[in-house]
Amino acid sequence: MKNTGRIDDKTEHRMTFEGILYRMRTGIPWRDLPLGFGEWSSVYRRFNLWSKKGVLDKLISMADFEWVFLDGSIVRAHQHSTGATTESSEQIGKSRGGNSTKIHLAVDSGGLPICFDLSEGQRHDVVHANSLVDQLDEVNTVVCDKGYDSDPFRCFVRERGGVPVIVKRNYGQDIDKASMDWCLYKYRHLVENAFARIKYYRAISTRYDKLERNYASMVSLAFMLMWLPMYC
Repeated sequence: MKNTGRIDDKTEHRMTFEGILYRMRTGIPWRDLPLGFGEWSSVYRRFNLWSKKGVLDKLISMADFEWVFLDGSIVRAHQHSTGATTESSEQIGKSRGGNSTKIHLAVDSGGLPICFDLSEGQRHDVVHANSLVDQLDEVNTVVCDKGYDSDPFRCFVRERGGVPVIVKRNYGQDIDKASMDWCLYKYRHLVENAFARIKYYRAISTRYDKLERNYASMVSLAFMLMWLPMYC
């Protein structure tokens, strides 16, 4: 078999990769990995190395950029994810509800992930809106809920040649319903469906990783699995 350089084409890495997927599905501590995947420390070291090199952080770029949907979702951070020996917050925020991380996501017209950012759980969605739009290869129509109701953000989208479809907050005033493409807005559930898909994995729905880059690699891997049917 010709080796293409991919992880799944390297025989010595296949069971290691299976161990990483198993841990993502179950959310168990690394030390509890079944021996069938090899020594847990070897699996973790390989995952940590791939995470450090950014091997798992690249989403597939086959997106349909005609419509892009943005949203954010909060993930509860387990107590074992805190206490990293770094000066950074590692994108774990503290609030009345406990420790949490927020995933900021952009999906394409088919509901497939394009790019994402992580932040502390208490951060507002619109804080990372510009960053998500900057990562898009094309900016056409950007659809968001009222959490992204910001005139500067609308201007940001228009400056890049896009059309913002964003619901306005109602501060006791009537909303001009004719100014919104409500038919297109109904498809915003596509980004919520993407969050629902990745939260099937217990290591995603609850954050156990201390380091931001390791959790980001897990999230990226979950999004990659959403793209697999496109290649079958």
